[in-house]
Amino acid sequence: MKYLIATVRILFLGLFLFLIIMGKPMLWLGVFAISLIAALFFGRVYCGYICPMNTLMIPTESLSKKLKIQTDKTPDWLKSTKFSVIALIASVVIVIIAQKVLHKNIPILPVWIALAVIVTLKYKPAVFHNLVCPFGVLQKSFGKSSKLCTIVNEENCIGCKICEKTCPSNAILVVAENKKASIDTSLCFQCTSCQQVCPKDAIHYERVKTSSEVS
Repeated sequence: MKYLIATVRILFLGLFLFLIIMGKPMLWLGVFAISLIAALFFGRVYCGYICPMNTLMIPTESLSKKLKIQTDKTPDWLKSTKFSVIALIASVVIVIIAQKVLHKNIPILPVWIALAVIVTLKYKPAVFHNLVCPFGVLQKSFGKSSKLCTIVNEENCIGCKICEKTCPSNAILVVAENKKASIDTSLCFQCTSCQQVCPKDAIHYERVKTSSEVS
């Protein structure tokens, strides 16, 4: 499964680079817009499979660990969602001004990809995903109530925390009270990393039950 997912990511990265080279980055924004609608039903699949930033952050994190330069700490000024919101607004404003006033297309997407790589060299991926990425703000909002999502079967969960440590976006937390893993839908990339390491096969991608079905 992980090789198939890696292949999908590389193919989308290739598509992104092709559009950038062809001078048509706006077409990629169209892909992103479609992914927001998809997030309402399937969760944040864009972040897990399509986003070029995430695709490049994966090997970057591996390199950072090998060089022993990655830290578990998060800068105090980033410990809120304000920066990512400001980054989103600033990105939109810069693109609009550049087109309307300067009559130029600012390569905002490559800039953010470079920043994603730089941040991940120093900090864990969740720092950029949850606190910096301007596109993640929108994905989080659209994906928090998705119809399908990665869900933990509490009956099988043993609270080993392996999935919690594996999750690239800190979407999983083993609750202290019942020692069971819980997944935050708004943060989950549906990347299956947690499913691949779960020793009890307690994690699956399935339809989210409504409150009436649960009761």
